Amino acid sequence: VQLVESGGGLVHPGGTLTLSCTGSEFTLDGYAVGWFRQPPGKLRDGVACINSDDGRTHVVRSVQDRFAISRDNAQNTVYLHMNNLNPADTAVYYCAAASDCQEAQDDFSPWGQGTPVTVSS
Repeated sequence: VQLVESGGGLVHPGGTLTLSCTGSEFTLDGYAVGWFRQPPGKLRDGVACINSDDGRTHVVRSVQDRFAISRDNAQNTVYLHMNNLNPADTAVYYCAAASDCQEAQDDFSPWGQGTPVTVSS
């Protein structure tokens, strides 16, 4: 039982990527789902989260003008839409589930294996 991220890769500065998070033998409907990222040599931090019950989204202020999160329960998938990417967005991106977006990172489970995003010219 885990989550599976996809959609990462190499993109030029100013480019766009959409990451997908799908449940493997796990139904995302009924759970909040968060996206996190870990830049090289740094700790993993939260980026965005989407509630299950009301669909409210939370995006960290540093990227809220460029990133958005959405979900399609019929596809059992949560997306992270990233625009105007810059080298500081280079990181491994993970998704994870929780009962609520307000849960601490350590309380999110299960997790995916991560998908790397590299922003470089």
